[in-house]
This record gives sequence, C-alpha cells and structure tokens, in this order.
Amino acid sequence: MEHWTEREIDKAAFKDARLGQRFGELLKQIGDGMGGSIPLACQDWASTKAAYRFFANERVEEADILSGHFAATRTRYDDCTGPILLIQDTTEFSYQRANTSAIGLTKSVNSGRDKDGRWRHHTVCGMLMHSSLAVTVEGLPLGLAAVKFWTRKKFKGTAQLKKKINPTRVPIEKKESVRWLDNLRQSIERLGQPTRCIHIGDRESDIYELYCLTQELGAHFLVRACVDRLAGDGGHTIATEMEETSVKGLHYIDVRNDKGETTKAALEIKFKRIAVLPPIGKQKRYPALDLTIIHATERGTPKGRKPIEWKLITDLTVRSRSEAIEKINWYAMRWKIEVFHKILKSGCKAEDSKFRTAQRLANLMAVFCILSWRVLWLTMLNRIAPDASPKLVLTDTEIALLDRLISGASHRRCRSGTLAFYLTKLARLGGYLARAADPPPGNVVIWRGLSRLTDIELGAEIGAAGNVGN
Repeated sequence: MEHWTEREIDKAAFKDARLGQRFGELLKQIGDGMGGSIPLACQDWASTKAAYRFFANERVEEADILSGHFAATRTRYDDCTGPILLIQDTTEFSYQRANTSAIGLTKSVNSGRDKDGRWRHHTVCGMLMHSSLAVTVEGLPLGLAAVKFWTRKKFKGTAQLKKKINPTRVPIEKKESVRWLDNLRQSIERLGQPTRCIHIGDRESDIYELYCLTQELGAHFLVRACVDRLAGDGGHTIATEMEETSVKGLHYIDVRNDKGETTKAALEIKFKRIAVLPPIGKQKRYPALDLTIIHATERGTPKGRKPIEWKLITDLTVRSRSEAIEKINWYAMRWKIEVFHKILKSGCKAEDSKFRTAQRLANLMAVFCILSWRVLWLTMLNRIAPDASPKLVLTDTEIALLDRLISGASHRRCRSGTLAFYLTKLARLGGYLARAADPPPGNVVIWRGLSRLTDIELGAEIGAAGNVGN
C-alpha cells in the first residue's frame, strides 16, 4: 500500500515527526485489515496500544490526518483538465453507548406509542460528517476536498423550533446548514481555479446564500431544487413560469426496478433562464440572480414505482437540449458520494468502532475516509481507463501474486496486462465471477479482493523469509 499512500503520508501536517510516522504505519495496517477491528488490523498488543494512543492524542486532529490527502487531491486536480464536480453531502454514524455525552447526539426518532397511547421519542447517539468529493465529469473521484465532523451535545427538536421561528429569517451563520458554505469555501481554497469547480448538491443544499457565495467565489453550482422560489417581479414563482415553458425534447434513460429489471423511461426536458429572487426576509441582504431552471419529468405513469421528476437549478447557461442533458448527467454523478458513504459504513464498518469519545471517532473516520476513497477510485478507474498500466494502483509484488493466483484474467473482454486485466483478477479474489455478461467489478468485490490479497502477500513474505516451522 506504500505506493499509493506516499503523497498522503509525506504531506500530512504533523508537527511531530513520530506522529507522522505512526500515521503512515496505521494507514497501512488499517488499510490491510479493512473492515476489521483495530486489534485485528494491528495483530499484537503493542501495535494496538500504539494505535489507541495515536487516536486519543490531543495533538492529533482529523485535519492533520486528512491534510496529506487534501494535498494529493489538489495534485490530481491539477493533473486533469475540464470542469470538476464538487459533490457535497452529509452522513450520520450511529453508536450504542451507555454514556452518550462523550460523543453527542444526532437526532430524535419516534419510538412508537407507550401503553397509554402517548408518542415516545428517543435521541440517537452518534456523530455527523459533511464531506466534499471532487469528481471528474466522467465519474472518476479525485479525492476529498473538505470534511467537517460534528455532534450535537444537546438535541433540540427541530420541529418545535420551526413553530417558534421561521428558519428562512435566521441568518445562515447561525444555522447548521452553514456547513455547505464552509465546505465550498475550503474546497475552492484548497483546489484553486474556481471557474472549474461546480458544486453539486441534493435538495438539502437548495440554499440561496450558497448560490450567492458561488458567484462571489467565481465558481458554479448545480442543485436539485426544494423550494419554489419567487421569480420575475415577485408576483409569481419558478413553478408558474416553468408550467408555461414548452418541452424542448425527450431524453431516454434506463431505469432498474427493485427486482433488477431494466426498462426505458422517456424524460421530457424543459429549461429556461429565470430571474430568481431571495427569500422575502433576506431581500435586503442578497440580490436577485439570473439562473437556469431545468426540469426532467418522466412521460406517462410507470408501474411499480414513482415517476422520475428532477427539478434542477444552476447558474450555468443552457442553450440546447444536449446541454440540458449534460447538466442532468452531471447531477446524476451525485450518487458517487452516496457510494463513498456506503464504503465507509459497509467496507470500513465505521459504525462498529468501540471508541468512546467524539475526538477519537473523528480521527478514526478521517483514516477511513482515505481508505474508502481508494476503493471507490480503484473501481471507477477500472471503468474509465481500463487500458492504463496496472502499476498505477498495484505493486510489482501484488501483480506477480495475482498472476500466480488467477490464471488468465476472466471471460470479460479486457486486454492482457492492462489495469482492467489485473483489477478483474483482484475482484475475483473478492468473489467476482467475471462472466461474459457481468458488468465491471463493483466496490464490494474490490475491497474484499484487496483484503484477501493483503493476507496472501503477508503469507508469501513469511514463507520467503523461512519463518514458518515444520
């Protein structure tokens, strides 16, 4: 693993050289034992105790751990051309702890009714992470550009607060949603060249202040709309104008249902440049903006599922049906960050940690973020650049072991000696069948294959050293 972590380790911002060295060892150990516990990754009590001390060290923060990765993301960003999608999203990590105060709370959930028919609620112990993932328009993740961890020491019911005060009249600086703006600022500061950066977010990021900030920074945004905002002279809304806009064309996509069956869906495409007004309570602070509205609505009523309806809002110019479809495809890349979070939780098993404080958990999650990005990067690199050299991601030893373990790549069509050839072999170690009709390997078989290959490589090293008794 040393070859791919070199930049992440060398550029990490540890003032103490010993902490930097320990971080490098930990990244390799936890990466080799991905999905296992700290004792399983470290193998012996001395290494395990050293790992615990590292994560508990008050001089270690998640920013230190991720600083090298951020620098490596900048390098990959500089090495490629064209627009880059900065995909933001929030995920929650839940834990069961007797003492929740050392970590914090994330939300209040309904527990059903008690014997007297009254609703019961309980708070969930855990922490939240808001991350920004830099992705090319082809879907290759370049790395994280910003990460924020936080917990709620005392949970206040959001529903009750909304009854007392209109949230649209509260300054963004006093709300938790300011994280969207903070991450955008940090991402642009780290990556540079703001005109290349396009913020991508779901309906939660339909924030007027965020739109104004992107223009202030010289960047762009593409967001799924949640609010039907005032438009024009303020006497009507965006929805009213879009109802009067004619369909500019159709876009056909494949849709897979819960049973895995694929059907064709026809989307009616509308787009229009509209003057959009800020919320009434904030019109003195923020100007009106000329924005492009894109609607993609499924024609007809599909069976067994809800019809597709995407309402996108962007500052980018759209002049034709093809440009509208391009923006729709860019927004579809938002799913990459959902996959990243899945790898964090299912591959790294981030919610299985037994750490008892928010600080230690945040440090551990920072390490997991680097590992999860690597798995996602491997999976997508295999699909985008299948003919690249395998030495981009594998050592000579790993390549030699795969040649000995798996004879031939597979029945999949991939040229011998290429990246796809060896990543298919790696995926076969993780349970990938490589049948002619199978799609390229996914994240699950890649991380399983990496874990098995690491164990095999360790066995080969021990055997070569003659340390195995008869």
